[in-house]
Amino acid sequence: MPITGSELVAQTLERHGVDSFFFLMGAPMLGVEKACLDAGMRGVDVRHEQAAAMMAHAYSRLRRKTGVCMACSGPGTINLASGIATAHVDCAPVLALGGSSPWSEWGTESFQEIDQVAIMRPVTKWAERCYETRRIPEIIDKAIRMAWSGKPGPVYVDLPTDVLLGSVDESKVVWPCDAAPQRSRPLADETRVEAAVELLREAKKPVLLSGSGVIWSDAAPELQAWVEQCGIPFYTTPQGRGVVPEDNALAFAYARSTALKEADVVMVVGTRINYVFGHLRPPRFSPDAKIIRIDVDPAEIDGMQRLDVGLVGDAKAVLGQLQRAAQGHVHAGLYEVWRKRLQTINGEKGAVQELELATDQTPIHPLRLCREIRDFMRRDAILCVDGQEILNYGRQTIPTHVAGHRLNSGPFGTMGVGLPFGIGAKVAMPDKQVIVLHGDGSFGLNGLELDTAIRHKIPVLVVISLNGGWTADPKGDKPGRNLGYTRFDQMAQVLGGHGEYVEKPEDIRPALERAQKAVDAGRTAVVNVVTDYRARAATVRFSAMNT
Repeated sequence: MPITGSELVAQTLERHGVDSFFFLMGAPMLGVEKACLDAGMRGVDVRHEQAAAMMAHAYSRLRRKTGVCMACSGPGTINLASGIATAHVDCAPVLALGGSSPWSEWGTESFQEIDQVAIMRPVTKWAERCYETRRIPEIIDKAIRMAWSGKPGPVYVDLPTDVLLGSVDESKVVWPCDAAPQRSRPLADETRVEAAVELLREAKKPVLLSGSGVIWSDAAPELQAWVEQCGIPFYTTPQGRGVVPEDNALAFAYARSTALKEADVVMVVGTRINYVFGHLRPPRFSPDAKIIRIDVDPAEIDGMQRLDVGLVGDAKAVLGQLQRAAQGHVHAGLYEVWRKRLQTINGEKGAVQELELATDQTPIHPLRLCREIRDFMRRDAILCVDGQEILNYGRQTIPTHVAGHRLNSGPFGTMGVGLPFGIGAKVAMPDKQVIVLHGDGSFGLNGLELDTAIRHKIPVLVVISLNGGWTADPKGDKPGRNLGYTRFDQMAQVLGGHGEYVEKPEDIRPALERAQKAVDAGRTAVVNVVTDYRARAATVRFSAMNT
């Protein structure tokens, strides 16, 4: 019996357990999208393809499964690239499917002809074109396995028009023998595990740094058990937050600079050594600190300039090894003095910050906005933060208590992710409170996805820090900075959502309450808060370049 290429795509995704996908309609993918919908998958059509990629990214982070996005040929697929690049840097397993011009007409300047595979290769783990209809399941299956092998990441499959529209007898289809990709959990070398334990036994001031690798490895329980067993202070990347609740007794957020600068042993678990942690270089870290690193990718460890013990393996498995090996050798009593020092600094600086958070100035200070959100949001809420000043203020003040429930622009620094991330997160976790905290500049990049949320009844709460443009500008000398004070709340209302406009600090909480009531009733809401354009976040510079 004949089957079309479009139907084969849908059947392959169905075999892999795909239940949702994000797309912007267009040829030659229309047949694929219809077949997926007919198979019972939820399709969320967006207003810009980059948003589809970002939604798939957030969905994959929250569900720990493959996120799927689709686009039409040429410009449509190219528009996926910024979102896919963000997923690549964030190591998110997203499957991007792009329609393309007919392969049989390649080189004839057919409609929207361009080498999409060449464009996608630099921003994916793996990218390939399917040349035969019968091999569609084989190629997509391989792509998904590549997305999950070792360090996760996005993949791309190019689907030419003639391959999708072609049909083949079902008996000739190349079906993989097993649809479920196997997750490997390699153990580290035991002698190196013992060496790591010995370094920690001799340490006086250790710290642990973790990132998204802990989330992708589902290793949050092991990480929490490890830091509590050993009494090690911990810090995470912005994207890796929540793997240990941030009100844990070993979290000293306000003593971060001291902890990193004075640490004599630094254990790095499941994160790249990049600008986020200052490349582990002085002056942020002591030049004499010993470095222990756990990573599933040997190239990450082998390429380090500073390393004393490298543990190549899966974070979940290796943390279990360390727990067993450390019994009777590494315990909380070893670092009691160190923890007391950090606790004192943390308490003093935290008290100062609470006073700053309570400011009742007008225009509203972003810190006051962050405090109101912090005190309002549910403990297991999913928070998506996107912007410049508000991103920094939010990072400093709003905690996360559940693994994977904090999303932001990530190490690639992509603006515009906030609302798409929020929509993808709500599709993944419909029963959770999803709050998107946006700067007004970053909101403008994908703001029309409000329409997507409202049309598809994906209720999210969007809070906008409306400081009149990009970044703080106390001197008024930044070219292209000013955007005006746009009434995004009225935009939400026109589209069919709920809108609030806030100019006084005491009005923030009531507006949030009304907005959440609307969200709980199934409506997307925007709370548009006028904030001080002069407020510049005081934070450690991640890079030599800054805006």
